[in-house]
This record gives sequence, C-alpha cells and structure tokens, in this order.
Amino acid sequence: MAADPRIAFKPTTTELGNLLDGQSTCAIWLDADGVVLHLNEPAEDLFGISRNQAAGRSIRDLLKANTELDGVIGRARAAGAQYSRRELPFEAGPGAAPRTLDVTVTPFDQPGRPGGAIVELADVTQHQRILRENALLTQLGGSRAMVRQLAHEIKNPLGGLRGAAQLLERQLKDPALHEYTTVIISEADRLAALVDALLGPGQPPRKEAVNIHELVQHVGHLLAAEAPTGVVIERDYDPSLPRLRLDRNQVIQALLNLGRNAIQAVGAQGRIVLRTRALTNASIGSRRYRVVVAIQVEDDGPGVPADLKDTVFYPLVTGRQGGTGLGLAVAQDLVGRHDGLIEFDSRPGRTVFTILLPFDSNELGESA
Repeated sequence: MAADPRIAFKPTTTELGNLLDGQSTCAIWLDADGVVLHLNEPAEDLFGISRNQAAGRSIRDLLKANTELDGVIGRARAAGAQYSRRELPFEAGPGAAPRTLDVTVTPFDQPGRPGGAIVELADVTQHQRILRENALLTQLGGSRAMVRQLAHEIKNPLGGLRGAAQLLERQLKDPALHEYTTVIISEADRLAALVDALLGPGQPPRKEAVNIHELVQHVGHLLAAEAPTGVVIERDYDPSLPRLRLDRNQVIQALLNLGRNAIQAVGAQGRIVLRTRALTNASIGSRRYRVVVAIQVEDDGPGVPADLKDTVFYPLVTGRQGGTGLGLAVAQDLVGRHDGLIEFDSRPGRTVFTILLPFDSNELGESA
C-alpha cells in the first residue's frame, strides 16, 4: 500500500504552533479554505505582518501579486499531495527588495479540520545572488579575452587607415585639402587611444581619493545633456558614503555606459535614477567585504530581453538595432579592475544596473 502523503503525526494546535515556531524557514499553516491559522516568526518577517494580524485572513491577501506562489499552493491543496517548486520570485510589497523562494506545500489534516496544509518557504535570495555573481565573474574573464582580441582586430585597420592618410597627404598639392587628411589622422589617433584605454589589455587603475557623489553628479550632467527632453534624471544619494580610492576616469566611463544604455532603453520619455548606497558585510561573488559601495542606474524602460539576460555582458551582444554590444562588456571590465562587479535586476518597467565597489579597510576616509 502506498504511503499516505499527508503528515502522519497529528499534533494538537498548540504543539503544531510550537513546532512551526521552532523552524528557521518560513512556515504557514492554512485551513481547507486557505485561511491562515498560524505564521511562524520568519514568515512574519517575510510578509511584514504579525501572526495576530495574519490569523483569519486568506493566504491570497498576504500573497497579493505573487500569483505563481498562490498557484503552487492551490495545486498542492487540490491534489492532496505534497508539491514543491524551486526559485520562485517573490515580492513582499512596494519598496521591498525582490526575493527568491523555494516552496514546499504539504497537505495536513487535523482532527475536525480536514483539508489543511503547511506551506514552507525557504529564502534562497542570497544563495542565488552568490551563484549569479560568481557566474558574472567567470563571464568577465571570458569577456576580457574576447575584448582584447577585438582590440587587436580594430587597431590593425586603424594603423593602415592612418598610414594611408599620411601618404595621401603627401600627394595632395592643394594645402586646403590637407584639412581633410588631418581630420582622418586625428580621428584614427583618437580611436586608437580609445581602444587602448577601453578595449586593450587590463591596465591597473590609477587610484586617487574620490568623492563618489561628485563623480556621479558629473555623469548625471553628461547624461542630462544627451537625454531627450522627455527623460527625467533623478538623484538619490547616501550622504554617509566616505571617499573611495579609485580610477576616476575608468569608473566615470563605466557609469556613462550604463547611463547611456538607460537613455536608449527609455526612449523619448522616461525616468532614470542615479542612486548611491553603502552596504555593510556584503559580498562580491564569494568574497565578503566589510563595506561595499553600490552605485545604481535605474530606468523604467521595457527591461533586458529574456534571451539576453545570461549573455548581456558579453561583447558584441546587443538587443538594440545599430548597437555595438561593447558598452556593458567594457563597463564590466573597468569595474572588474577595481575588484568590483556590475550586476543587474530587470523586469518590464524597472531595470537596475548596480556597480559594486569594495572599500579597502585602508582606504576609508572622510565622508563624501
């Protein structure tokens, strides 16, 4: 005979409450109608509501926009069998950071209360973030190799172009025509310098103490000059940030690349937010730091296409017609030279690219 999928142990209401309260994961006890009978403390934190406030309310009231999670609970209760799903997105409410949950729903009958269920929710957001950042760091190594090869391919024709312009200049008898060859030569030199600075072999950053907000404000002015009149650029700064030692030009270029992508994403009308925050005891990949600065570029555009999310930092990968696919690859490389990382979270209407830069314990200075 097959084992009964329902919980065999039949504790009293008090015993079950104590049992759920002893768990480190979020646990919710529902009756046959999906009404909340009990929340443990981790679930209170997840939903931002006390057990007394939740008791007697429908689970759908708590889940709100989390329809996928509601569907998992409904399927398990309808089938009368345990059901699990991994890595479900979860939104606790306005302003709350999105989370990722592993879900297990187990049917639970109690004397006089058939059709109930226990819902267990394990928050795997941090674990997923570490996995994603390690993947980005691995991707960065591959991107660097591709970018360096690309730089080599670009520099060769630039050298030929410059040499041909010089030869042409010698053949031109009319001095007025030299103006055109001078433009060709100067532009070839400019592009070669740009390739050396942005696409060439990784150069150690020339670090100096920088006021982060002065740097971000400078980028904001540049973006405001480029953006259409219908695009609003807002600032949201954390005044507690200390100075950080970094290569000003490299970080400005990385931030400009993110900002220009945001302008292109929102089109003729939209909203872009430049935000700074200090994160304590934060990790970048598998490395943990006492303090990390986060510089965010948020836009309300359509979001990163789903088919590009895993490769968006690779060179020559772009979802925009006419795009080069170099902006994000270069930005990731420049930030990587500071032992930092760019990560992103994207959905239609809200895309956030975050530059994470570690503070060295010897580099903390006065407040910015």
